[in-house]
Amino acid sequence: MSFTDKRDASRFELAVDGQVAFANYRRGPDLIEILHVEAPPALRGTGAAGKLMEEIMEAARLEGAKIRPICGYAFAWMRRHPTHHDLLA
Repeated sequence: MSFTDKRDASRFELAVDGQVAFANYRRGPDLIEILHVEAPPALRGTGAAGKLMEEIMEAARLEGAKIRPICGYAFAWMRRHPTHHDLLA
């Protein structure tokens, strides 16, 4: 697995076995809004999108940013993971 923040494309990516799960985002001062999370059919049900979200949380912590989940998946994931609620904007 390989996690990348492609800032020029406003997109986080997690590459797994040649497939890429991604999250489109918008940045503001000390804020990352998660607009859309998607995994290709080959990665659905494998936990790849959840791993992507974990990596995004780690990246936000490292840069001191808060998270605003706009996407339904990101919102539901955040609700299920209270250890990251301190990152909610």
